[in-house]
Amino acid sequence: MSVFVSGEYTGGLGVELLHGPSGAKMKTAAPVDNQGDGSSFSPTDMVAAGLGACMLTIIAIVGERDGLDLKGLKFAGEKLMTGPPRRIEKVDLVISMPAGLTQSQRTKLEKAAMTCPVKNSLGADVQTPVRFEYPD
Repeated sequence: MSVFVSGEYTGGLGVELLHGPSGAKMKTAAPVDNQGDGSSFSPTDMVAAGLGACMLTIIAIVGERDGLDLKGLKFAGEKLMTGPPRRIEKVDLVISMPAGLTQSQRTKLEKAAMTCPVKNSLGADVQTPVRFEYPD
């Protein structure tokens, strides 16, 4: 499956992105540590956010299929850059899981999250530690 996306430079080190299928738009900005103003997601921030969103989406696909209540499912992450050459070194994620899951459900959802296509697309030199936290 392919998806058309496009982008247009808007000045000030910003780019407006267009998601072809939906028409949704999003802006990026260069980060403060790379000559930008940090006014929006940088392209590398989007990689980190995409990783977290992808993992939640995979958990949701499995959880909803199994009829689980996913209230409280969320992620928080931190991206670390390195260089030269400038690149993502590490994306640390904490996934807050819903309450009331059995050990079997926890294991199933955690394994599913680790099959995320974004995680599988990142090179071996990008560290992606993931910690799952449970409220009970």
